[in-house]
Order: sequence, then C-alpha cells, then structure tokens
Amino acid sequence: MVLDRYEITAGQNLTTFEFLSEGRKGRILKIIQFQQMNLNNLYNLAFGDKNLITGEIDDKVVTDNGDSEKVLATVVSAIYAFADHYPDSWIYATGRTASRTRLYRMGINKYYETVVADFEIMGEYRNEWESYEFGKDYQAFAIHRKNTKFEI
Repeated sequence: MVLDRYEITAGQNLTTFEFLSEGRKGRILKIIQFQQMNLNNLYNLAFGDKNLITGEIDDKVVTDNGDSEKVLATVVSAIYAFADHYPDSWIYATGRTASRTRLYRMGINKYYETVVADFEIMGEYRNEWESYEFGKDYQAFAIHRKNTKFEI
C-alpha cells in the first residue's frame, strides 16, 4: 500500500526526521524524533511542529493545516525507516491528549491489516500491556518491527 506522504529529511542517526506540511495555513516545518527511554531499545515517538527559535518539538500546538492524513502517512514512513535501521527497537507512542491518542488508534485501525503484517502492536489498557485489539480505548501503544527478511 502506498499512501500520499511528504518527503522526509533524516538526521544522521535516523532518530530525527523533518518535513514540510503544506496546507491551508501555509508551509509548516514538522519534526519527528525517536527518543531513547530508560529501558534498553525503547524509544518514545515525539512529533509536532518545529519551534524555529529553539529547534525543539512543539507537540501542544494544533496546526489544523488540512493535511492530517498525509502527515500521519509521513510519520508512518519515518517509523518504518527508524524500525528498519534499529530492528531490535520498540517504539512507544501516546498522544499529548486523549483526543490525539484516539487519532493514533483510528490510524492503526484504518490500516490494521498492513500494520500487523509488519509490526507487533501492544496497547496499554488500564495500566496493563496487551496485544492490540479493536474497540479498546488504549492509553498508549508500543510497536516492534517484525523480522521481514526472507530466508532460504
């Protein structure tokens, strides 16, 4: 499946990616970062507008540029690039708000067949981790790239 997405620019270690969102509010620089957490091979997925003064991610702003599907597809392409480069990694993701977490869950559900073919997905439900299921109101997600290499 090929989704319309923006071209991303990867940082040297493939832990930071940038792209330009183009929509009704103009061109907005976005940043995606995979930040090492306290556990080995666990990375937090951070995403938002790039603050042009500090260079930091602003994940509180609601851009509303009219291109959310294309932006999410772009984030997914960065996830694939990161996970392919760091095959032992787990990626942790949650929204800043419940509505953003719901948006992520809707994206997983929409492309579920593709996602589960390539990733193991876990959901945090009532402070417990479990295999992802439709219809659950997860607080967070963790994904791990499945071994996709064909061996004879």
